[in-house]
Amino acid sequence: MPRIHFHQQLAELKDKLLAMAALAQQAVESAVEAYLQRDKGLCKFVKQNERAIDTAQRELDEMAYELLAKEQPMAIDLRFIFSVIKINGDLERIGDQSMSIVRRTREILPLDAVELPVDFAGMGEFAGQMIRTALQALFDGDARLAETVRGMDDEVDRMNRRAHDDLLRMIEEKPQFTVQAMNGILVAKNIERIADHASNIATDVIFWVRGADVRHELSLAMD
Repeated sequence: MPRIHFHQQLAELKDKLLAMAALAQQAVESAVEAYLQRDKGLCKFVKQNERAIDTAQRELDEMAYELLAKEQPMAIDLRFIFSVIKINGDLERIGDQSMSIVRRTREILPLDAVELPVDFAGMGEFAGQMIRTALQALFDGDARLAETVRGMDDEVDRMNRRAHDDLLRMIEEKPQFTVQAMNGILVAKNIERIADHASNIATDVIFWVRGADVRHELSLAMD
């Protein structure tokens, strides 16, 4: 019976993590839309959402550490709890990056609307797809699916570099829009960091399923 109760608690921990992930994904989508539409209402929604994410993070951490202390799990269950703790942190940081986009949005509200040469909607959708895929990999315990997320991160990096270059060129050609363009550079970087956190989540799924720390493998490959 004690082990049955323990695995019920693990299932509850997973459900709570997926619920928090839904909040983080909603934050990304709403923040990008707020920026594109210059929508004050969406900015307020993202801020409220961030509070919910912060609360969920604290509750998840408390539950995870309590399981570690009381149950002393072994092998794959231990890896799962450690992965949950790390994924929890990345989801909270996704919320932080979404709030950064909201701050950028509020900065440009008093300024003239300018069409920037960047597909922010496409970048946001791609980052959102990475989050969704990473979470599906978590739900299914699918390390191969998680690996695809890490590959997708390269595309967001490419999009961010192109946005940076195109916006610097815009500043040179249209210096009167420097503030808006610099603001856009920061938003693109926020989205790129969101994608990084989605990649981290995928890496933690692989660690849980396979017991392999692929981040260590990556650092060796770059040496």
